[in-house]
Amino acid sequence: MAHGEVLEFEEYVRTRQDALLRSARRLVPDPVDAQDLLQTALVRTFGRWDGIADKRLADAYLRRVMINTRTEWWRARKLEEVPTEQLPDASIDDSTEQHADRALLMDIMKVLAPKQRSVVVLRHWEQMSTEETAAALGMSAGTVKSTLHRALARLREELESRDRHESGHRVLEREETERCAA
Repeated sequence: MAHGEVLEFEEYVRTRQDALLRSARRLVPDPVDAQDLLQTALVRTFGRWDGIADKRLADAYLRRVMINTRTEWWRARKLEEVPTEQLPDASIDDSTEQHADRALLMDIMKVLAPKQRSVVVLRHWEQMSTEETAAALGMSAGTVKSTLHRALARLREELESRDRHESGHRVLEREETERCAA
């Protein structure tokens, strides 16, 4: 790779690193994993930087590399996870409602399959069109639409399930308080 292209890549990373890290953070729930994901994607992209003819498409290329890398990691993970009926409560450090909503959303995104999560992230967080999402993920627009529909239905189902659980928990607490007061 020519020296000029190395400098061009360095400048690209310097100007886009915050946005790229946000994209990585949306693909994996752990901030350290997001940094690792971005770093791995940047290393892989650097090796092919001279092959990207239109540098305006570098973000889309890098997102695709991050999605592929995350999928590789997901497939290679050890299956030590034990499925449970009830997910553990998410810990929320910040008390603001916006941060609580974001933490809840990131937590329930874990119920989605990697393909569904990728479609949701690209369509709703990255605000890509159906066609752009299809091109980035190498699937048809119809597949993007159906995958997004199923993913959103699954997220709604998970939210409703958590709401029912929370409501039931509050009723039990109220009954116990009334019993103790009597």
